[in-house]
Amino acid sequence: MNAEKELKKKDFFKAEISNHFSDIDTENIWHEAAKRLQTMYDNHKNLPKGVKRHTDGFIFPAAAIYLAIKDYDTEKAFGIMQKVMKEKGEQSGKGFARFVSIPFGKRIFLKIWDIISHKMFSESAGFSNVFYPKQRGEFRMDITRCPYDTYLTELGCPELTRLFCENDVYAYGNLPGMEFIRTQTIGAGGSLCDFRLRIQKK
Repeated sequence: MNAEKELKKKDFFKAEISNHFSDIDTENIWHEAAKRLQTMYDNHKNLPKGVKRHTDGFIFPAAAIYLAIKDYDTEKAFGIMQKVMKEKGEQSGKGFARFVSIPFGKRIFLKIWDIISHKMFSESAGFSNVFYPKQRGEFRMDITRCPYDTYLTELGCPELTRLFCENDVYAYGNLPGMEFIRTQTIGAGGSLCDFRLRIQKK
């Protein structure tokens, strides 16, 4: 993996960083993030393909950017990450909302989610999961082990796990005609992340 190439896809973080730092400091932070990210890639290049889907595209870039910002201002770093990740989660949520608003969109969405979740959040992707029996108009699972928690803790920034957990709320918490239910997350100190999405009864 090439860190600089991957960070080009994350320039929305750089845009927010530039709102808090000078142009020179922003460039220095971004350069440091690229160095950190390349080191993370080099140190974890033998991870399974399913795990790397999460680490290489999400976990490691977020950690590298966050830790680079912390080198300049510890107090600003978490707030910058939280703001950007919330905005991206809400952006995804708007797209999902449009999809579930089409005829039969809600049921199609749940079927797609069921298929994707068994691949994206499987043992081969570094997760431990409880997938509940299918019920009409509902998807339900519990995540009991998560690579986001595992690797962000290893990298010294476990607090970022909570932001990835919160993204679910922004993405699925305001879908028209659907209800997203969550009572705890690993990132906030819970024993698991519960995920329940169901069509609201009329």
